[in-house]
Amino acid sequence: MKHKIVVDALPLLSSFTGIGRYTYEVTKQLQKSDAFAIEFFYGYFSSNLIEASSNPRLKSVKSSIIKNSIVKSIVRKVLFWASGLFSKKYDLYWEPNFIPLKSIKSERVIATVHYFSWELYPEFQPSERVKYFKKNFYKQIEKVDFIITGSEFTKQEILNRIGIQDEKIRVIYHGLNHHVFYDCGLEKPEQKYILAVGSLEPRKNLKNLLLAYEMMDNNFKDTHHLILVGASGWNNSEIMSKIDQMQKWVKYSGYVSDEELAMLYGKASLFIYPSFYEGFGIPPLEAMACGVPVVCSNSSSLPEVGGDAVVYCDPYSVENIKEKIELVLGDKELQKQMIQKGLERAKMFSWDKSAMEHMKVFEEVLKN
Repeated sequence: MKHKIVVDALPLLSSFTGIGRYTYEVTKQLQKSDAFAIEFFYGYFSSNLIEASSNPRLKSVKSSIIKNSIVKSIVRKVLFWASGLFSKKYDLYWEPNFIPLKSIKSERVIATVHYFSWELYPEFQPSERVKYFKKNFYKQIEKVDFIITGSEFTKQEILNRIGIQDEKIRVIYHGLNHHVFYDCGLEKPEQKYILAVGSLEPRKNLKNLLLAYEMMDNNFKDTHHLILVGASGWNNSEIMSKIDQMQKWVKYSGYVSDEELAMLYGKASLFIYPSFYEGFGIPPLEAMACGVPVVCSNSSSLPEVGGDAVVYCDPYSVENIKEKIELVLGDKELQKQMIQKGLERAKMFSWDKSAMEHMKVFEEVLKN
């Protein structure tokens, strides 16, 4: 008899960023298991895994809700109420997005904790989100049976903050889709460019990247444009203003599909990821898999993910970001070494492997 598992699929109701991507890719693989009968909670319960981010109407509704804190608070309360009213009794409830919904009925609860930026860097998060996490995170997380996290770095942060035994936390690395992100030997365009991927929000540190790029010689900027890709995020007026000032050299492409993103990676001369803080960091891996040299921050989990395949910069130093970009782009031999190491590093991570590790945890928790 199959174990009945319910997954909070609310992260799928918007453009796929880190947590939405993680939720979708892992559950897509979990559905193939003969051991589990999986249902999803979208505000209603369904056995269908939907990729609602591709639906413009749903995307628009979610966007409107997120921008209005009062509406968002009301919607959240309605979801809590609905989850309890219509919830069946499940064997296991997996919450891939930090805080389990209080009223889903289940024998066992597993939650994935991605990071603590809401607590360590509240200025990097919308105030409504920080308030919600402060009120609910510790209260709810201490009730779970098991925690999954994406890096040893975050596991240590969990141990430092939550009264849970080490053996009840499992590090499972995220993956990447090797069918989409791979080195297909794309010819570099005549107009070279540096690529950065991430939502336009404070945590991604695009302001310092733009300042570093602005300091570069105009001849360099003429030959190496900067392309920014990602959702519009929040608190980005200063970033957008700076992009407008440098529109001769800087382009913001917004959110793009995986296929478009893979093309952008493949043709880039360099990928730069200057984020202040990450619980994992998928874009650097995707770039490495596409055969692009990567410069990223030396902070949080990023060195754990990138290993020796990456050149690291100090995200707080505009000058250091500039120096590391110029170092890599000025050394063809270094680029070759980084590309080769990056391709090998990327092979270590896959969503299939990640999903298998999740299944093992689910089976262990159900058995116990």
